[in-house]
Amino acid sequence: MAKEAKNELKELTVEEKLKALYQLQTMLSEIDKIKTLRGELPLEVQDLEDEVAGLNTRIDKIKAEIEELQLAISTKKNEITSAKASVDKYKTQQDNVRNNREYDFLSKEIEFQTLEIELCEKRIKEFTTDEKEKSEELAGCLVLLDERKQDLEQKRGELDEIVSETKHEEEKLRDKAKTLETTIEPRLLQSFKRIRKNSRNGLAIVYVQRDACGGCFNKIPPQRQLDIRTRKKIIVCEYCGRIMIDPELAGIEIEVKVEKPEKVTKSRKKAK
Repeated sequence: MAKEAKNELKELTVEEKLKALYQLQTMLSEIDKIKTLRGELPLEVQDLEDEVAGLNTRIDKIKAEIEELQLAISTKKNEITSAKASVDKYKTQQDNVRNNREYDFLSKEIEFQTLEIELCEKRIKEFTTDEKEKSEELAGCLVLLDERKQDLEQKRGELDEIVSETKHEEEKLRDKAKTLETTIEPRLLQSFKRIRKNSRNGLAIVYVQRDACGGCFNKIPPQRQLDIRTRKKIIVCEYCGRIMIDPELAGIEIEVKVEKPEKVTKSRKKAK
């Protein structure tokens, strides 16, 4: 079966190959038009999806930071409670000391615990300020996330509407293009796709216009024009690298300007 398929490809004439390539290009250009119709919507949707994902990650991070701050505040409050209990205990013990040495030791412990309480209270204030800032940041991110989600829903709706209108036509064109590609020899098809990819307007095949290449508009020598018209071999523009075909093969009618005869003036009539 593979050998038969190869034989069929080899049996195609140059004219048939050019026709197949031009038909393929026409279909691919129609698909490009459909993509153009969608415009920047797919990119806008992708950007919004990325932004929403980024905001969700940022929100999760802020929430985790707030939880850490709240835990730190709670820990410091527990340390204050413990330190106050120690102070009360040491003060009670001071009432029952037997010598100055014990009294001085307890006084130092009370002083140390009091400093710990002050330090914890300072840390609580710092953590509370940080928590407030993070909470405000979180609120701003949530508002922004809601806005971006609404924008994303709107853009997705617009894109889905356009896709639903053009999906059937695009699929039909893609199926035809795939079928047509099977009739073109792989090396020629690969060259066609490479030229098309490198071309700004997506045209790999152009027809001759007024003795010039239809892609770059450089003049074509008479002999090469003859080779293009005879369709005996594939001719590539030496300037832009596009495949050239004659307008008739492309189904294009070139208007031929007919020069109108000069009007005979009265003075010239009298002269006669």
